[in-house]
Amino acid sequence: MIARRWRGKVRAADHDAYLRYVEQTGVAALRATPGNEGVVIYRHLDRDAATSEIEVVSLWRDRSSIVAFAGDDISVARFFPEDDSYLIDRELTVRHDDVDIYIARDG
Repeated sequence: MIARRWRGKVRAADHDAYLRYVEQTGVAALRATPGNEGVVIYRHLDRDAATSEIEVVSLWRDRSSIVAFAGDDISVARFFPEDDSYLIDRELTVRHDDVDIYIARDG
């Protein structure tokens, strides 16, 4: 399994609205792509800095599945039309990591 990881930053006031937007756009597109095994979103709200860091981690069966979502250059991040109105900082590239999963005994 492969994890595709991307990070961006929004204003703290946009924390919840951006998550809803990502669910409607990016998460929907990820889940609709054959070979996607799931999506995890990490959010870190820094009230002192008035920002929220978002990390989207999508899990993939193989690299060809990622190509179906991202295009031939899988290192390039994929953005959606209203991302510019939310994001104050973003990575333009993504990181890909091999994943080993150890299921909990009770899970």
